[in-house]
Amino acid sequence: MANSTSNDQILVEQLAELIENGHAHATLGDVVKGLPLKDIGVKPGGLPYSIWQLVEHIRITQWDILEFSRNPAHTSPKWPDEYWPAEDVPAGEKEWKESLRRIESDRKEFLELLRSDNVDLYTPFPHGDGQNLLREAMLIADHTSYHLGEILVIRRLLNNWKQNSL
Repeated sequence: MANSTSNDQILVEQLAELIENGHAHATLGDVVKGLPLKDIGVKPGGLPYSIWQLVEHIRITQWDILEFSRNPAHTSPKWPDEYWPAEDVPAGEKEWKESLRRIESDRKEFLELLRSDNVDLYTPFPHGDGQNLLREAMLIADHTSYHLGEILVIRRLLNNWKQNSL
């Protein structure tokens, strides 16, 4: 019978796999691959968000979860205003690429935290309201996949997503 330490290691690796590779869901890399820059600020059919706004929201939220998980002094952005960019489009391609780079970088830092020696998945953070590292890992996976699905819908509405792209 496996001990709790090996079970925790299995759980950590399954969480990391979910966060990195999406399992049954598309990854960020999948949904932005081949995306024309001209389309990232479009809100088709009266949808409330552009692809840019969704990507930036993913970035801001993931960063907040990372900082909350590792820094007891962290102050989260004001909800909802500071979790969403006001602009429909980035200032340019450089800002777009920087947002994608930061999502990747923060994800790697969260995974390092998750995989750290003697990680405690279950004990609530002293600075939270009952949150623990397990919850935060599941939140990153769930939140990101939800918004990546929205990006795929926008791409389909813009006719720039091939049905069998995944």
